[in-house]
Amino acid sequence: MSNDLIQALGEIEKERGIPKTALIEAIKVALNTAYKKNFGTAQNVNVELNEITGAVQVFAEKRVVEDVKDARYELSLEDALEQNPNISLEDIVTVEVTPANFGRIAAQTAKQVVIQKLREAERSIIFEEFAEREGEIVTGTVQRIESRIIHINLGRTEAIMMPNDQIPSETYNIGNRIKGYIYEVKNTAKGPNILISRTHPYFLRRLFELEVPEIYEGLVEIKSVSREAGSRSKIAVNSVEDNIDSVGSCVGPKGIRVQNIVTELSGEKIDIIKYDRDPENYIANSLSPSKVLSVTVNEEEKTARVIVPDYQLSLAIGKEGQNARLAARLTGWKVDIKSESQFQEENDFDG
Repeated sequence: MSNDLIQALGEIEKERGIPKTALIEAIKVALNTAYKKNFGTAQNVNVELNEITGAVQVFAEKRVVEDVKDARYELSLEDALEQNPNISLEDIVTVEVTPANFGRIAAQTAKQVVIQKLREAERSIIFEEFAEREGEIVTGTVQRIESRIIHINLGRTEAIMMPNDQIPSETYNIGNRIKGYIYEVKNTAKGPNILISRTHPYFLRRLFELEVPEIYEGLVEIKSVSREAGSRSKIAVNSVEDNIDSVGSCVGPKGIRVQNIVTELSGEKIDIIKYDRDPENYIANSLSPSKVLSVTVNEEEKTARVIVPDYQLSLAIGKEGQNARLAARLTGWKVDIKSESQFQEENDFDG
């Protein structure tokens, strides 16, 4: 090796921010390992890298003896005196033992170390970048699909979408451009592991933040989201200012804003609910599109009895109980829905 290596390490320090001293120390460790691998595992050998010239030398500690029995560990007194006339028997001396072809091995080793360190630095940069973006929406291209796990190219790195994070009604093909919500970024030995989801409730929340300027500007706030991905969602919104229609802002002119989100979610139905501090009003709103006659709440048990017109019962409950289930998740209240006639029958029976 030569001074070119030292200059290259200096450039890497400037451009990538990897300390030159750290690179040199890593190369030294790797050179010692490479020597022992190629020339023996003697423990008293040390490989040195000149931090100015880039020269590599191998030194061994040897005991000065009268009669050499193992040249790896011993040096004759005659040879030792040629180096230093003050040497005595049983002294430990340091002798250069650089093999003739070690320069080539050293150059290859240094190159491998530098490449590895650059990879580690790149992984660290990518991890830090995406760790800061946790909770955001990203757009990428489906790169490959393995065991139902979708690998998405994000440019400098890739993200993965597990089966549970995929909308059941959607089909993903290689080359498709898709959006996803980053919900976790892990740092692993192989680099950052970026997990994205299209089923996460916060994916819907972020889509509304991107689509509705009033939400982005803080004029309308999202109070709660409940979602059964690919089928139906409910989102409760509240206006910070009295002159702003929270639901209308989310729907948009001619419904364009919510329709854009529905399209992104492959037709998922979205109920936009007006939040109300009064739990009775809030629960009644949450059962949209059903009409509600009355709501009676039990504050202690966090339960609510809801009365709806007879012809609205199936709509209020929803297919397989979905509407009622989503309303309960949205509000945080356990909801018991009765039709008007059911309620009257119960009261007549009690009477």
